[in-house]
Amino acid sequence: MAKIILSTLNARYIHASLGLRYLYANLNDLSQSAKLLEFSINEDRNEIAAHILKHNPKIIGFGVYIWNTRETLELIQLIKSQNPNIELVCGGPEISFYPETHPLVVASDFVIKGEADISFARLCENLLKDEKPPQKVICPALPDVGELKPPYPLYNEDDIANRVIYVEASRGCPFKCEFCLSSLDKKVRHFPLEQFLDDLDMLFKKGVRHFKFVDRTFNLHIETSTKILNFFLERYEPGLFIHFELIPDRLPHALREIIAQFPLGALQFEIGIQTFNRETEIAISRKQDQHKTTENLSYLRQETGVYLHTDLIAGLPGEDLNSFAQGFDRLIALNPHEIQVGILKRLPGTPISRHDATWEMHYNPNPPYDIIENKVLSADAINNLKHFAYFWDRISNSGNFRKTRDLIWGKSSPFWSFLKCSQWLEKYFGRAHSISLEDLVEALLDYLTSVQDLDGSFVGARLLEDYIRIGRKPLKCLKPFIKPGQKRTYQRQWTHPMPRQNRHLVS
Repeated sequence: MAKIILSTLNARYIHASLGLRYLYANLNDLSQSAKLLEFSINEDRNEIAAHILKHNPKIIGFGVYIWNTRETLELIQLIKSQNPNIELVCGGPEISFYPETHPLVVASDFVIKGEADISFARLCENLLKDEKPPQKVICPALPDVGELKPPYPLYNEDDIANRVIYVEASRGCPFKCEFCLSSLDKKVRHFPLEQFLDDLDMLFKKGVRHFKFVDRTFNLHIETSTKILNFFLERYEPGLFIHFELIPDRLPHALREIIAQFPLGALQFEIGIQTFNRETEIAISRKQDQHKTTENLSYLRQETGVYLHTDLIAGLPGEDLNSFAQGFDRLIALNPHEIQVGILKRLPGTPISRHDATWEMHYNPNPPYDIIENKVLSADAINNLKHFAYFWDRISNSGNFRKTRDLIWGKSSPFWSFLKCSQWLEKYFGRAHSISLEDLVEALLDYLTSVQDLDGSFVGARLLEDYIRIGRKPLKCLKPFIKPGQKRTYQRQWTHPMPRQNRHLVS
């Protein structure tokens, strides 16, 4: 039995909730009466409710995120229908900005806005003593991160073997990008570095080899960044993989020097470019030195073994399709391994909403709050960009078509050529989702030969090379392009722990 249950619905099983582990670690003496239960949004809500209720809890704390709002509401309503006496407490980045009239707030007994590491424990203490706070919505001050008990000992063997291990050296972001929730917390708070390095060492000794840092600005404090990178460099062994989110225009010599020492693919940098349109940058309060950004990306791609995941956002105020196309082509010329094309979202609480009237911004009122249209991008244009994003991810970002993808644009604009291809593919399949790799191969063979009018033997040979390279047996449509004596299958040599990264990094 557990008096307190901490739970959330993760997007996938492999995700482990760092937030819940912070709450659990800081329950202090109450942790002996608590249990952490994680589920995924794809699991049956009745089964989840039954699993939680069998512990006969008095308090349930749910972490609410953009991907699980609807499912969490269903789960709460189900639990309340079976045991109305349970105190249901919701928190997390999504519900923190809901009005009190929102169904999820109404269904909850208490809501904690913002960082609840300390306030959740205090609320539980009061509720277990039957001392209910007078207010339903609790708005605590930001905790001193130096006083928080670390969550890392709570990662168990199953987490380490099967899940992504999230860590953080800091919280907050000094920048004001209006589409981002981090813009609301302008002060960066660093965890005590020596304690954090001890925690990393403990995780490393337990067998963790994949660390994902959730810091929004890992390279803001260069001395800290350098010490953390040195920690991993000293312990490097094949299979180590560390993910960081970097500011694109801040890469001094000291940081470059140590980054260059890491072997191919050991580091992954997620770098938010978002836009190259200077007027849009100003409009959304984003500061970025584009010259330094371009220079740093070129250096990282050409002089280091870093895996580069870059981001662009479509639908930002003032950026039309021509401007976005120019930015996309500018970024692809720098040859990052991935370009994630994101569609602008108006997350609750973000100041991007101040542009709604001027730019006639219309958004989906429900999660994920993506833009529907604006003054310079019609609904059709936004839909086409969504299709573009899906097929770009499946064809280019996936690493499955490294030899073939450039045939789509040749010497023309990559953006406009791929947009044409993605529109054709959407009509060909009648959808832009749930398309198998095999079907995509056949469609690309058709498109490149019938629409692009490329030589069938040349295209087939490229597709065959790609398909064999990723360890697949040739499809029926590719068998005519097998040369005498050519291997029909290829034994995949996975030198990198992550399949997608491996497809980009291994020839």
